[in-house]
Parts: sequence; C-alpha cells; structure tokens
Amino acid sequence: MDATLVKDIGIKSLLVGGAVLVSFWTFNAVKLVISARGINPLVRKFFDQIAAGRIDAAYGLTTKTYKTHVKRQDFLKFLASLNLNKYRNLKSGRPRVQEDQIIITLNLKSEDKQDELPLDFTFAKTDNDWKIDRIAKVN
Repeated sequence: MDATLVKDIGIKSLLVGGAVLVSFWTFNAVKLVISARGINPLVRKFFDQIAAGRIDAAYGLTTKTYKTHVKRQDFLKFLASLNLNKYRNLKSGRPRVQEDQIIITLNLKSEDKQDELPLDFTFAKTDNDWKIDRIAKVN
C-alpha cells in the first residue's frame, strides 16, 4: 500500500512540475512576443532607408549609445563592407532576450540563394520605441 501511495504522489508531482514548466515557458514566450512588437517594422524601415540611399535616416534609427561608439563615417564603412546590394531576401531568426535588450540574427540571402550574410542585431527600447543598439557580423 505504501508503494502505491508513493507512486501516485510521484506521478502527480511530475504532472504538476510539467504543468508549471509549460506555464512558465508559455508566459515567457508571450512576454517576448508582446515586448518585441515594433522590431520587425524597424528592421524593414532600416533596410528600406539603406536601399533608398538615405543612410543618415538609417543611422538615425540607432541608439545614442551606438552613435557614441560608431561614428557616421564608420557606419558608412561598415555598410560598404557588407555589400548589401547583392542580397535580396531577409530571414529573421529566433529572438533572444538579454537584460533589457533583444538580439535577433538576421540572415540576408542573395537572390540565387548561394550567398548568405548573418548579422546580429541588438535592439534596445528608448522612450517606448525600439532602436538598433548594435549590428555585428556573425562568423
């Protein structure tokens, strides 16, 4: 009789633990989706500005912190080194949360899908708006 009781308690504990884990994961996933609203339009706007030749407008979508570390001239050099005009498709990776920032790896793909350029974008929220806080090539 004691073994049956222990078995029932163990199974119930496992079920409760699993339910708590699923609830925790669901809560964090929903929180991430809600907090990340506005990032996709920002990414689209950033690349639209660059495609239209409005580099200053694209640079304006970055945070003050980014601008203190990356001057406009360095930003221009970085963009030139990427050869963005050869890429046509953009695929967004899974967002990762780190403190108050969201990091997304964006994969730019050439039209023939032979070349791929992964870039890590770090986004920070300033005054209720998302801004680009860091852009880095992924090796």
